Amino acid sequence: MPTPYGAPNPYGPYGSPALYAPPTPYAPPTPTNPFAIASLITGILCCLPGVGLLLGLVALLQIRKRGQRGRAVAVVGSALSGGGLALAVLLVTTGATGWMWQGVKDGVRENVNLSLAKGDCFDSVGGDLGGAVHDIRTVPCEGAHEGEVFATFTLKDGPYPGDDTVTAAAERCVGLLDAYAMDAWALPDDVDVFHLSPSRGTWSLGDRGVTCVLGSTTEGRTLTGSLRADETTLDAHQVAYLKGAHVLNTALESEPDTELVEDDLPGHKAWARRVSTALGTWSHTLRTHPWPAAARAPMADLAARLDKARPLWDKAARATDADAFYVSYDAAFTLLDQDADIPARKSLKLATTPPGSGAQEPGDDAADEEAEV
Repeated sequence: MPTPYGAPNPYGPYGSPALYAPPTPYAPPTPTNPFAIASLITGILCCLPGVGLLLGLVALLQIRKRGQRGRAVAVVGSALSGGGLALAVLLVTTGATGWMWQGVKDGVRENVNLSLAKGDCFDSVGGDLGGAVHDIRTVPCEGAHEGEVFATFTLKDGPYPGDDTVTAAAERCVGLLDAYAMDAWALPDDVDVFHLSPSRGTWSLGDRGVTCVLGSTTEGRTLTGSLRADETTLDAHQVAYLKGAHVLNTALESEPDTELVEDDLPGHKAWARRVSTALGTWSHTLRTHPWPAAARAPMADLAARLDKARPLWDKAARATDADAFYVSYDAAFTLLDQDADIPARKSLKLATTPPGSGAQEPGDDAADEEAEV
């Protein structure tokens, strides 16, 4: 279509490609070398310093050949990575990594249980003795505390044996209690044995220690005062008495784990023989130890009672059937009534309330009277 002035349309007809032809583009910017960027990132993160240094060197070579940008980035990345590599070499050659890792392990172990020693009393945060225990703090035993350590031992090194195996091994704590709390009569009825043992996580950091602990089974209740009763807190007469009693208690506790005697008559006969031997051992101690004057008569009475019981246990050990065993056993066991030990214990100023007798805590009498009202 002619223009108003009759000149041809310089842009061509409507819709002509010339109308929408793009302007001549500028030259694209020179790209930044990707290896330079990677070197900088690696250097900043301080990871794989050797790789970061290599990336930086490759970037500098490519930048020079290709005319790319990023020289400053590559130099900074190479410097950071080179510094990290030099530090890593220094730590390895000086052995610093070893003591740093040991410090990490010691810190974890200290926060768990290995900072506790025999005789320590402690409180914990974020758990109880029956579950996970964290942030243990030792406190004086004279005041209120959550637990008291009575023994520690170390598990065999090697791969983590599993939770069940660690728990089974920690049951050794039960057998270690008598050496620390020799007088079972002095332990409150709600006190039981707990243990702090390695977990899978602490095992990987070198934790192999098991800490045996006394604590209350009553939720929210704490202990007050130390429960320790051994050679460090008892006199020679008390120790002699308790050691003799322990011999008999150990024999009595070795009874076969069967519901009826007839289920294992040979085992029960062997048990009766062990009890008889223990009675002889304790009776000898009661008769020969140089007791203080106030304790001589009660000790002689107790020894005479044990001497009467021993032939009956011997007879049970020779029983030909379960009925004969029961006859001798019933007569023998009545002579081992715990109440018979009270006069001897009182003469030595030992606890006089038998364990499991339901002894009341201070203030319980008032509570009972209120309940009756």
